[in-house]
Amino acid sequence: MTFDHPALLAVGLLVAGGLAWAAATIGRRRAAALASAGVAPAGARRAGRGGWARNSGIWLTVAGIAALGFAGAGPSVTVPVSHANGTVIIAMDVSGSMTATDVAPSRLSAAKTAAQAFINAQPGSVQIGVVAFEQGGLEAAVPSTDHATALAAVRRLTTGGGTSLGSAILAALSVITHRTVALDPFGNPPDIGNWPSATIVMFSDGQDGGAALTAGDGTGNASTGAAAGGSAAVTSAAAALAERAEVHVDTVGVGTAAGTTVIADGYHLFTALDAGTLKSIAQATGGTYHPASNASELNGIASSINLRLTVSNQPLPLAGAVIALALLLITAGAMLTLMRTGRVI
Repeated sequence: MTFDHPALLAVGLLVAGGLAWAAATIGRRRAAALASAGVAPAGARRAGRGGWARNSGIWLTVAGIAALGFAGAGPSVTVPVSHANGTVIIAMDVSGSMTATDVAPSRLSAAKTAAQAFINAQPGSVQIGVVAFEQGGLEAAVPSTDHATALAAVRRLTTGGGTSLGSAILAALSVITHRTVALDPFGNPPDIGNWPSATIVMFSDGQDGGAALTAGDGTGNASTGAAAGGSAAVTSAAAALAERAEVHVDTVGVGTAAGTTVIADGYHLFTALDAGTLKSIAQATGGTYHPASNASELNGIASSINLRLTVSNQPLPLAGAVIALALLLITAGAMLTLMRTGRVI
């Protein structure tokens, strides 16, 4: 417990102590005078009990004054409070397979609608950024509590080339840490520290067709490097890096297992949801996989993704409650005194 004005606490207790001493002294003198006059019993214990009964109103009043002094000192206690806070990076797959219409009107359109609903559902204390990814990662909006910027970035997204889930994770980590996050030529991840208040929400069909060893540097730039062990190896290394940094990756599978055909560069290509890859990313990072094979499931994503709560210690003022108690004691004391003596004091 802490006090804003500890000096007032000392003054209040001194005043209450002085009043208590005066009340006790007057009570003893009154009892002695009555005893010497033969009006009251002279037995110490009996006289003591009678004195307390006669002076109960005074003692309640003194207790109320002491409580007022305590309240005047501004007491408060520190309590842990849970609230949503931190950084959320929405990683949107904009590869050519997201033009598929097995989720109406298209995978990307449905994912954009769900992402915007998710943004609108977040409290203002959460910083939200947007990363678009295909072969590499490209920052579309820096993390900010201005959610309108993130919404506008999502609305601007259009489809492009292939998919690299690993580079998407690296790009998101780059934005979170405000530094370039890259695997070395052998696919080994760097040490980026711990970021337990950050979460990545990835919207993708799971088609992992490309790999990049470097990602955006947090300034809107992106670069790519040679593959190290293939896209699966890069994705696995990026997920392991996120896990070590305590960054959860929640994945949203956009598409159907039955799949469909899309036209890319004049070719008809079959594409289907790869839930296994998305599940493995979520599991490796402590996140959760959310299936979204139709528009209605995507619309429910905002309520199904639970951000981690940040616990912070906040002061809880007690002055109001103590003042209410003090007024109750003083009122009760005045009423008892009035009923016994006909006077308030």
